[in-house]
Amino acid sequence: MIYTAIYESPLGPLLLASEGESLTGLWLPGQKYYAAGLPENAVEAPTLPALRAAADWLDAYFAGDKPEISALPLAPGGSDFQKLIWGLLREIPYGETTTYGALAAKAESRLGRKTAARAVGAVVGRNPISILIPCHRVLGADRSLTGYAGGLDKKEWLLRHEGAI
Repeated sequence: MIYTAIYESPLGPLLLASEGESLTGLWLPGQKYYAAGLPENAVEAPTLPALRAAADWLDAYFAGDKPEISALPLAPGGSDFQKLIWGLLREIPYGETTTYGALAAKAESRLGRKTAARAVGAVVGRNPISILIPCHRVLGADRSLTGYAGGLDKKEWLLRHEGAI
């Protein structure tokens, strides 16, 4: 069973999802892959502990605190390669940014094989747990704001909120 809740944020209503123990989804309004993989029979359960914990984390984040991502159990569904890239995103410190090329280089060192920045970008764009898995901290090779499934306006807002730009 999948459970959901709506979290009212400064960016609009965020859709949260959990399988009961961990957060499996967090989507921004209008996001390109909004609710991807969410079954039609998902049950609204805003008091579920996993969803409540995510809401508490978001409360702290939007209040200007720097809550630890590791404080929440996250379980994004995907391939081993996707999970590797999403794990690398979690390593980007609050208030800092990286590039798709730098992420590809990190993936190459962990995998021991060539990894294209374009492939990394495709995975970053399908991140099912926005904000908590901070794909907004990834910039283009020229450090420009590019490639955010939630919209560049939201990416800019998040980076300004964190003091990264």
